[in-house]
Amino acid sequence: MKRILLLVLTNIAVMAVLLITTRILGVDRFLTANGLDMTALAVFSLVIGFGGAFISLLISKPMAKFSTGARVINQPRTADEAWIVETVRRFADKAGIGMPEVAIYEGAPNAFATGAFKNSALVAVSTGLLQNMTREEVEAVIGHEVAHIANGDMVTMTLIQGVMNTFVVFLSRVIGYIVDSFLRRGSDSQGGPGIGYFVTTIVLDIILGFLAAIIVAWFSRQREFRADAGAAQLMGRKQPMINALARLGGLQPGELPKGMQALGITGSLGKLFSTHPPIEERIAALQQL
Repeated sequence: MKRILLLVLTNIAVMAVLLITTRILGVDRFLTANGLDMTALAVFSLVIGFGGAFISLLISKPMAKFSTGARVINQPRTADEAWIVETVRRFADKAGIGMPEVAIYEGAPNAFATGAFKNSALVAVSTGLLQNMTREEVEAVIGHEVAHIANGDMVTMTLIQGVMNTFVVFLSRVIGYIVDSFLRRGSDSQGGPGIGYFVTTIVLDIILGFLAAIIVAWFSRQREFRADAGAAQLMGRKQPMINALARLGGLQPGELPKGMQALGITGSLGKLFSTHPPIEERIAALQQL
């Protein structure tokens, strides 16, 4: 709940900074004179930026189950399932969080953790991970996902995404109004925003959205290093996590649905937009612990 409160307060603070900045620069007077209500835009940006991210966080667990076809282990059917549940329970107790739901899904080697709250999260591992790794390596991967939950990474990423969304919505519309006012100067048209506003807003939503995605991806990469270190701490040694990463580097990573990629143990390959650092960098960071 503290992180959700931080999410709300941060978005409000972002909008306050934007409004104060436009007022200091005199931009608000110009835009107000041309028909743009800055306060209404700030509220709109806050609702869109915060609301979408918050709703996404709240539905993250059921959506993860649906999109991957994960089966929650309510009653272990095999010795392997009992071991997985017990491993998650042991790490959760050690990390000081509530017992997450545990699930298995069909697919190539991967795993993920998700959920809006630390004490009601979900940890899921793929059948490919279980089939291609030793128990010690699977244990390290589970430790990595439990560390994500303990670190509050799901809420943190929602916070960052919400702030970026707010900036994109607000700035694209402010600049759209400025461009539109410039293009229509000398015109007697009073019918509201013109084509310049709509074109500029659409273009800037795309461009600023890409820039925001780069920032969000950078933060996501940093949390992977922390989760790797968290797994080493939970296990009491770093070598199992190093071995797990090395094995993942030699396997074909399992593809998660696009919206789930930032939650998994492996990620996409694009440098700027990658949600996960290269395996080599993660291993090097662990070796330096």
